[in-house]
Amino acid sequence: MLRRLGAEVVEVRKPQQLDGLEGLVVPGGESTTFTRLMRLYGLDEALLRFTGPVLGTCAGMIVLDRNHLGLVDLEAERNAYGRQVASFEADLELAGDQRPLRGVFIRAPRVREAGPELEVLAEREGEPVLLRQGRFLVASFHPELTEDTRVHELFLETVRGRAAQPPVRGSGPVEGVRGNREVPSADATNGSVNVRA
Repeated sequence: MLRRLGAEVVEVRKPQQLDGLEGLVVPGGESTTFTRLMRLYGLDEALLRFTGPVLGTCAGMIVLDRNHLGLVDLEAERNAYGRQVASFEADLELAGDQRPLRGVFIRAPRVREAGPELEVLAEREGEPVLLRQGRFLVASFHPELTEDTRVHELFLETVRGRAAQPPVRGSGPVEGVRGNREVPSADATNGSVNVRA
């Protein structure tokens, strides 16, 4: 999906692979396994230091929530819609768009509690299923399993918007900085965006 939208995609399995990335996707899967492996390889600490935009889908939403990495101010309940056999698809109301967004829910989490900084972008039957908090975009469904690219477009808009900001000089790793070197803008890298598949 991201490649179709013009992004350069690389796979991330180890902390050092986050260096130089402009965005990251924490995908669906099994959240307990994710968190165990992230701790084992130190990817949890590296993700806490990562300053680029992050898209978390399904298990990715859980990994980013208050009870795990604590990067997004929400509490997600695992498998809240039921087991694998209870998986379903539904049309979602997307904020600012008349066209419904098709959501694929597979052992999906449900948002139980959300902090005041979270912006609800899509709902299903009045419940939030796509939310944004600053540089974080989280979905309780799998947007990559349909042909609709709007969720990934939202994510890439954030990535490209941050990459286009003027580089900053500093003495430590902060936003827009890798040591004392300037990070190239999107123009200097032909507009490509490195994210996790």
